[in-house]
Amino acid sequence: MSELFLHHIGGLQKYIPEALPLFAPNVNSFRRFLPDTSAPVNVEWGLENRTVGLRVPDSDPQNRRVENRLPGADANPYLAIAASLLCGYVGMVDEIKPGKPVTGRGYEERNMRLPVTLEAALETMEQSQMLTRFLGNRFPRAYVGVKRAEHENYKRIISSWEREFLLLTV
Repeated sequence: MSELFLHHIGGLQKYIPEALPLFAPNVNSFRRFLPDTSAPVNVEWGLENRTVGLRVPDSDPQNRRVENRLPGADANPYLAIAASLLCGYVGMVDEIKPGKPVTGRGYEERNMRLPVTLEAALETMEQSQMLTRFLGNRFPRAYVGVKRAEHENYKRIISSWEREFLLLTV
């Protein structure tokens, strides 16, 4: 693996937490991030390891790539790909070294380094100097604003689970 490739991984590790709402855009997105499920729960990387967020499949040098396994099916694919490329690009420009690759189960790595709720992810994105540096202030601010408005609407709805299980105990 070239230094440039490793710096790309380093950028993904460092900046994905700041761009996480582009990979996990709503409350349900964060329900996937549970240890010991099929979804990755961290920004660790490993060779041919499906338990980490950043997987490098076994391949010959001309086909080498890193798979960002964090976006869910609810993510906008254009935004997720653009954010992934940006994080990796900044890693290459700033020559960010990645952590050591994980061997074995990535779920054992307890250093998630990811916001665990949509609210925390939006706050992290809002404070991202990297996103502002490369995207300007308007896009991150507008995206966070829209997602906060959606989340406020979500919080006003009483779910069927709440009606079934909590109403009886009140």
